[in-house]
Amino acid sequence: MIGEETRFVVVTGLSGSGKSEAIRALEDMGYFCVDNLPVALIQTFSGMLARPNSSIKRAAVVVDLRDPNFLRTFEAALTHLRSQTALAPMLLFLEADDPALVRRFSETRRPHPLGGDQVVEGILQEREKLEKVKELADRVFDTSELTVHDLRRLFFDLSWGGANQDLLVTLLSFGYKHGVPLESDLLFDVRFLPNPHFVPELRALTGQDAGVTAFIEKADATTQFLDKSTDLLRFLIPEYADEGKSHLTVGIGCTGGRHRSVMVAEQLCRRLPKIKSIHLKVRHRDISTD
Repeated sequence: MIGEETRFVVVTGLSGSGKSEAIRALEDMGYFCVDNLPVALIQTFSGMLARPNSSIKRAAVVVDLRDPNFLRTFEAALTHLRSQTALAPMLLFLEADDPALVRRFSETRRPHPLGGDQVVEGILQEREKLEKVKELADRVFDTSELTVHDLRRLFFDLSWGGANQDLLVTLLSFGYKHGVPLESDLLFDVRFLPNPHFVPELRALTGQDAGVTAFIEKADATTQFLDKSTDLLRFLIPEYADEGKSHLTVGIGCTGGRHRSVMVAEQLCRRLPKIKSIHLKVRHRDISTD
């Protein structure tokens, strides 16, 4: 488990093992993330994080053989990083078996960083070169049998501790005209509510503004919907937590994603924190989209 004291996570491992998905999951968990950071900058970056007045509280980086100096400089950089005990750094190493890596490179049609079109040869070279780095890792993960979604759940479990800890619930507002979020587990369509877009003085505002909220709340359907959807989520969220789910995304959509869906997401956020053992997060995907 990545404890709350862990403020600096380093992700490395074999090409195709899922490092990019790992860093995206860490970003969703509140880490400031940098992919393909040169090893020479680890000391500078961690020093910035260690400052008492730093605006960045937790950070994660991916470092690997894309940096030509990786093998020559990484061990010394890691030793220095581990001397900064206040950061409680953690090194995660990702790997997968050869068939899984070959399949992934075939699916993405990308060349291997070491072998180019000779994927198998590149995999073998990289595995040998990274053996010592693997020995330095705090945790090693074999992602051979994991899908992209499985890998994301793995890192959420690392952060939140699985079913016995908080369930991370994201209330995600969006506009249907920009597409339905693929990550949604539940979808609420609020296009039946009064649309502030057709009120000239409200059109340029968003669902975070008091005038828009007051306009939408005038409708009886708004109160009924918020009451019923809150009751539904109060029932469903503990059930998902008991099932072992560590991350739940509730998509809330209106036409453009600026007014109604934003307002509903904000109102649900105010109603739901009373539910025990959930960590609540609101994200407005299309609030700035015309």
